[in-house]
Amino acid sequence: MFGIGGQELMLILVIILLLFGAKKIPELAKGLGKGIKEFKKSQSTSEDDVNNGDDEKPKK
Repeated sequence: MFGIGGQELMLILVIILLLFGAKKIPELAKGLGKGIKEFKKSQSTSEDDVNNGDDEKPKK
C-alpha cells in the first residue's frame, strides 16, 4: 500500500494515537468516512453528467 511497510504503518498509527488520543480516533475515522463517501458521490455525479452530455449552459 503506497510503498509503506508494516513497521512504518505501525509508527504512523502510534503517532496518531499520541496526537489525538484514544477517545478522538473514532470521531476522526467517522468524519473521514463521511468525507470519502461524499467525495465519491460527487465524483460519480460529475462523471454521469459528462457521460450524458449534460452541459450547463447559461439561460437567457
